[in-house]
Amino acid sequence: MRCSMIVMNYWLVKQEPEAYAWKDFLREGKTAWTGVRNYQARNALRQMQKDDLVLFYHSVSEKSIVGIAKVLREAYPDPTAKTGDWSCVDLKPVKPFSHPVTLSQIKETPSLASIPLIRQSRLSVMALTRKEFTLILSLGKTHLP
Repeated sequence: MRCSMIVMNYWLVKQEPEAYAWKDFLREGKTAWTGVRNYQARNALRQMQKDDLVLFYHSVSEKSIVGIAKVLREAYPDPTAKTGDWSCVDLKPVKPFSHPVTLSQIKETPSLASIPLIRQSRLSVMALTRKEFTLILSLGKTHLP
C-alpha cells in the first residue's frame, strides 16, 4: 500500500483595506483574487494549490496581517485582464487573526527578516515557508481551526 503525502504551500497576499478589506472578504465569503499585474506575483498565483493557506495582509494604511484564507480554486485566466497572460485564484476566508501582526513586529523578528514582504515590499503575492507561516500565526496569537 502506498501513502501519498499531501504537501501544503503557504502564501501571503496584500491588499489595500480601502480597496478591499478583510471585512469585505468575510462578508462576501469568497473572492476571485484578480488584478495582479506583476509577473512574479502571477507566477505565485499559478503555483497555488487547492486548500493551500494564505495570509491576508492589509497594505499601505494598516500594514498588518489580519486573517487566514485558503485557496478554493487554482489558477485560471483573470477575467479583468484586457490584454496579456494573467491569472487569478479563488480564495475563501478561514479565520481572522486574534491580534493583527504588524509590519513592525515582522521586521523585529529575526527569523522573518528574509521573507518577501521585507525583501520585495511591492510584491502583492508571495510564498512563505511553513516555519514562517507558523511563526506569524504565533505572533498573532492565532491558531488554525
